[in-house]
Amino acid sequence: MKRLMSFGILASTVLAFASPVLAQTVFVSTQLRPIEEATVVREELLQDVGKVDYVVEEPPQFAVRMEAERQAGKHTVSLVGALHGELSPLADKDQLEPLDDLATKLAAAGMPQSVLDLGKLGKSNQQYIPWMQATYVMAARKEALEYLPAGIDVNALTYDQLIAWGKKLQEETGQPQIGFPAGPKGLMARYFQGYFYPSFTGGVVRTFQNADAAAGWEKLKELWTYVNPNSTNYDFMQEPLAAGEVMVAWDHVARLKSAISASPDDYVVFPAPAGPKGRGYMPVIAGLAIPKGAPDTAGATRVIEHLTTPDVQLLTASRVGFFPTLNVQLPEDLDPGVALLAGAVTATQASKDALISLLPVGLGDKGGEFNKVYMDAFQRIVLQNEPIADVLKAQGATMTKLMTDTKAPCWAPDAKSDGPCPVE
Repeated sequence: MKRLMSFGILASTVLAFASPVLAQTVFVSTQLRPIEEATVVREELLQDVGKVDYVVEEPPQFAVRMEAERQAGKHTVSLVGALHGELSPLADKDQLEPLDDLATKLAAAGMPQSVLDLGKLGKSNQQYIPWMQATYVMAARKEALEYLPAGIDVNALTYDQLIAWGKKLQEETGQPQIGFPAGPKGLMARYFQGYFYPSFTGGVVRTFQNADAAAGWEKLKELWTYVNPNSTNYDFMQEPLAAGEVMVAWDHVARLKSAISASPDDYVVFPAPAGPKGRGYMPVIAGLAIPKGAPDTAGATRVIEHLTTPDVQLLTASRVGFFPTLNVQLPEDLDPGVALLAGAVTATQASKDALISLLPVGLGDKGGEFNKVYMDAFQRIVLQNEPIADVLKAQGATMTKLMTDTKAPCWAPDAKSDGPCPVE
């Protein structure tokens, strides 16, 4: 049996929305939004739990909807599923029902206390129940290993080694063979926030424009010479991997799953590369919470209990590639592709140079603007070849205003701040 290691320190208006059918529990989620994943939720994960209306929302619209319901005092949503950082603003406005009794039951059922404690969001009561977790990894077609320079261990890859590998792949095949999800709906911003910046600077906000950041951007420009230029159109890396457009890719585990599960013998999966400050990685934890004023708290509680049973947690891992928050056994007959992804997650956590970068907290509905700071820097420095120092100074000023406006304090790996996280 394989055991999945628990993530240690992971650490509009109301009238615009249709009124729910009374017999339904309205479940609004920022997670599992793509049509294939949402279909799995509706047709498989929510079976045998009563009538549930599963509604997906982009994070900015989710924040607007919840604030509109709060201000209007007219509640249609009984259950929310969202990332840790998306639930934090709701807790700060005292919008979530305490879930201490559920937390006690789940602790007894095998949910690690360290994971449960994340759901308190720094408060005395349980604000959300950890639902599922994931991270980002790298995957490569096995034939790419033929071009791996001697002495390089893919499970302990550095940026210099990835560059050397990319160079050899391009020289031998005549094509750039590395891919990133830098398209309009790709998760490239998380690469910068959870991987690139921590690995090169040891921080995310404080270090945004320092000398280490500038050196990191120089290294990324070098790497990008071996990256498929179609990366700016890629949203999910499973598609170009499966099509043979790239041989090596970085992405969210759920956005690699279909290619790897369809042909597990053709791939290796491994941690993202390390930089001078460590091997940055971003654990992603999604939680389930009940808004205050929810019209169907009993139905919402029933859904939470259902989604956190061992069988449904394992089904979630198998079908959509998000891993259990319960400390459960992964069965021997688990989808081999999911097992490969789970192994890479474990290898990332166990890396001696692992450096955790938490998802942004405290930005409210400004998360999209925060992502844009990094993506604009990438566009200008890497794609448009503008001077690094000039771009970092300009984008650093935008970052400073954003942090000041939101009053968001620093989060790991940046050192704590008394007020808004500074750009130093």
